[in-house]
Amino acid sequence: MLLKKCQIILLILLSFGGVKISAAQDTLRLSLNDALKMAQENNLNIKNSQLDLKISQKKIWETIAIGLPHIDGTAKYQFIPKVATLPASTFDPKAAEGAVIELGVKQNIVYDLTVSQLIFNGAYLIGLKASKVYYNLSEESLEKAQLEINESVTNTYFMILVGQESRKILLSNLKNVNKTFEEIKEMYKQGFVEKTDVDQLELTANTITNAISQIGNNLEMAGRLLKIHLGLAENANITLTDQLQMEEAQVVKLTALASEPFILDKSVDFKMLTTAELLAKYDYKREMTNSLPTISAYYNRQEKWKKPAFDFAPKDVIGITLSVPIFSSGQRSATVYQKKMAFEKATNNKLYVSNTLFMQSSQCQNDLRTKLEKFQIQKKSKELSDDIYQRTLEKYKQGVSSSMELMTIQNQYLNNLTNYFQGIYDVVGAKTKLEKLFNINQKISK
Repeated sequence: MLLKKCQIILLILLSFGGVKISAAQDTLRLSLNDALKMAQENNLNIKNSQLDLKISQKKIWETIAIGLPHIDGTAKYQFIPKVATLPASTFDPKAAEGAVIELGVKQNIVYDLTVSQLIFNGAYLIGLKASKVYYNLSEESLEKAQLEINESVTNTYFMILVGQESRKILLSNLKNVNKTFEEIKEMYKQGFVEKTDVDQLELTANTITNAISQIGNNLEMAGRLLKIHLGLAENANITLTDQLQMEEAQVVKLTALASEPFILDKSVDFKMLTTAELLAKYDYKREMTNSLPTISAYYNRQEKWKKPAFDFAPKDVIGITLSVPIFSSGQRSATVYQKKMAFEKATNNKLYVSNTLFMQSSQCQNDLRTKLEKFQIQKKSKELSDDIYQRTLEKYKQGVSSSMELMTIQNQYLNNLTNYFQGIYDVVGAKTKLEKLFNINQKISK
């Protein structure tokens, strides 16, 4: 009964999931959008960035709590081997001769309650601002992690698609070569061709077979990499459902992207550098405030388990503490100087990287334009080679063209088809790199 309930719960959870699961083979069927969404939810780097964000939230409250009231309680056991005494006659002339009054208690437990409140501390005020900036830095780190995993998942997804298509093409190519190889062997036996022709075809078949094996290994490694990105187990089975194609509308959209102006303030790298600069500034200011006084107030109440005959210590004390740093032999000035130099370094890094980002944006846009132009040529070549292959195939059926000529034309077509698929992958790679730099396309549709 328990097993049946667990199965029902599992089916309900899967029915609400963002991916489709085949009940027959227990295989995840993933579109690119499904893969991106799964990575955003399960990738360990993103999870760690989310944990850092939660830590920074608690860091803010930790800093705020420094300036809020603090209550501390202590209990101390005291043992006095020899308690001071006074003759009782000092206070009572009628006291018996030799009588003494103890000025303390040999064994006692003292309870102490202290309430303290910080009134002024320059480092605290600066630290409070810095903790909020640190939270912003954690948010930006999460944003960067999401952009990076989007790029990695997209590239790996299309790498697998290209590998699968390339393997199909090579298998088709190998089938054609083997078929022609058998025909050439028969022609060699009849003396129509030379042994070199037979050996050449056999060598070609072996080369293609090795390439298919290599692609298989590459696909296995790419599949493992994708599982790591998605947070899946090693033994998980996945099937990619998107097709390796690029519509004209996509080309138009990417062409426009290659001409968009680069907005520096949207770059996550620039935002992180700006935040780091602000943190360095606050660190410098905090060190400067260490030369200012610290003012705090306190209330103390003390209770004793056993009270001595004479106890002049007050139970309740209220006071204000003023702490003023006077002389540190140059330690503070040296520390302030170091923080100032660190702040200047952060400013220089921000300026340097901002100039670099403009150069990178130009390079990435040029790369995307180049890949798009190359893809358009590869697409045209694929269409032309397809037409040539169809015409040659028709001639072969009519007996006008030889099998060797057909194989050559067919291999030409398959090579152009391979280049076409590789062109799609190159465009996708250039696109994802540019999108990460421009900080766009981060949100995944549900």
